[in-house]
Amino acid sequence: MTIIDQDMRDIIERAMLAFAATVCEDGSPNLSPKGSVRVYDDQHLVFMDIASPTTIANLRRDPRIEINAIDFFSRRGYRFKGVARFAPPGAPEYEWLNSWLLDINGPGYPANEVVVVEVQRVLPILSPAYTFGGAEQEPLTKSWEERYRTTIAEHELGEPKV
Repeated sequence: MTIIDQDMRDIIERAMLAFAATVCEDGSPNLSPKGSVRVYDDQHLVFMDIASPTTIANLRRDPRIEINAIDFFSRRGYRFKGVARFAPPGAPEYEWLNSWLLDINGPGYPANEVVVVEVQRVLPILSPAYTFGGAEQEPLTKSWEERYRTTIAEHELGEPKV
């Protein structure tokens, strides 16, 4: 059964950073950025435990998780809800993700274990520009790309915002 379709895969690829939400022991939320979220197959997302002691402790106690991936330029993405399990070194999921991490970061990159998320539900995330403003994706994407370029250029030049 396919839960993760091609558009979802594309969003995760373009986003390059996702956010994982877990539940702390006291019931409070924990939100942690994850740069290693990848689609493993049609039903699973994976990310590497690189430096996530709170996220990992929370998942060992309560495996429920939500991962949000948003393409900031197109102003849309997905909420992936599911349950987590762990894959240690030697497991297929670990070896697959670790190979990718080493390819982009080089040798010696920390990789403790892989969190494998069985996705049970996916919900879209859409900017109100689509739902209330009647925006179309291509012009909205171009507009936000230009905003980011302008902001980066201003920051690099040290120009104050007006």
